[in-house]
Amino acid sequence: MKKIFIIACIVIASVSAAFVGANGASAQVQFIPPGGSQFNPPPIAPPPPPKIEVPKIPQMDEVARPSYQVSPRPSFSDRVSTCLDEAAGSGLGPAEREAYSRSCANVK
Repeated sequence: MKKIFIIACIVIASVSAAFVGANGASAQVQFIPPGGSQFNPPPIAPPPPPKIEVPKIPQMDEVARPSYQVSPRPSFSDRVSTCLDEAAGSGLGPAEREAYSRSCANVK
């Protein structure tokens, strides 16, 4: 009885190995869809999913920390406009405004 069981197991294993080997050979054939070409590159892999982080929840008993970040310097044209406005508000004439705005914009 044991010999028949062992022989049956060997036969089943060899038949299943032959079946898997036959399917493995057919898996190597590349399927080309209609309208496609064998020279088309394979499609690119999709990008990784975005990383989702849980935002930090402020605690009721935690002291708020103010941000002491320095504000960026305004552009040169903004500084010139401000200086011209200051000069006009001071009652300077066109020639004095020009000289004042040049020196003022480079200092600010």
